[in-house]
Amino acid sequence: MSRNANAESLDEMILRNAETTISQVTAAKEALGEVIFGQEMVVERALLTILCGSHGLLVGVPGLAKTKLVDALGTVLGLDASRIQFTPDLMPTDILGSEVLEEGPKGGRSFRFINGPIFAQLLMADEINRASPRTQSALLQAMQEHHVTVAGVRYDLPRPFHVLATQNPLEQEGTYPLPEAQLDRFLMQIDVDYPDRDSERRILLETTGAEDARPRQAMKVDELLAAQRLVRRLPVGDSVVDAILDLVRSARPETADPALAPLIAWGPGPRASQSLTLAVRAHALLDGRFAPSVDDVVELAEPILKHRMALTFAARAEGRTISDIIRRLTERLG
Repeated sequence: MSRNANAESLDEMILRNAETTISQVTAAKEALGEVIFGQEMVVERALLTILCGSHGLLVGVPGLAKTKLVDALGTVLGLDASRIQFTPDLMPTDILGSEVLEEGPKGGRSFRFINGPIFAQLLMADEINRASPRTQSALLQAMQEHHVTVAGVRYDLPRPFHVLATQNPLEQEGTYPLPEAQLDRFLMQIDVDYPDRDSERRILLETTGAEDARPRQAMKVDELLAAQRLVRRLPVGDSVVDAILDLVRSARPETADPALAPLIAWGPGPRASQSLTLAVRAHALLDGRFAPSVDDVVELAEPILKHRMALTFAARAEGRTISDIIRRLTERLG
């Protein structure tokens, strides 16, 4: 068989798989919409994060259904879910697990490792910035390498493995800001805003009755894994790749436009480009398309870059925001 024939058969296979995956993901999105009201963008971006096989940071005030969203995601996608409430006294062993000394039937003693709550396919790290830096760092290896090391022994985490962390933007007392290295492990920052009036009315009517709506499963784990593999195989055109490179490089003070460079303290690294390349593929799939466009890059620029940038003191003193800077950068993509 010729190389061209092989390429055609591969394209046909990707097309068939994409059609199946689109129907499955659409069903999952609809199932989430049945229990999460007024947060369509948040639902879409959380689902997009999972499709990329990555982790997300949910930022919003209390009471906006962040916890409910993560719980519903676990049910809808058929994932084994776990939750950790981060507090100042939380220790790394409370996340990873620990070894216990056991005595055998013949009197011998040996250590046995007991899995911590991190051994789940979907981990909710609630109020992650309330834990100490030492405890926060316990997640770092797991998020990047999908395994943990305890007492020199490696323990692999389940597949797939995702962390959806929540963070309260208002209460800063008693919190520890996440280090840049850990923020970079999150595919995107998902800002959770207040619902509009109609959505809040629906929330009032549908969540205060005798029965509360329960999420239903719409996908299986093997289907989700197949969708994640497909996302990495979707083609990305040269124009999209160039747009991603232009955007990310223009967000760094060394290569930014001279008018914006004095406003940026530090910018996104190559992981931002990788994240954006994955995210635009998944976004196209969620939208029923088989290839991403520059419009996908523009739409996802802020959630991908926002937590990977910092402004200078002068920029903050002038009232500038990272969102404003990213908006100016995307305008140049045309």
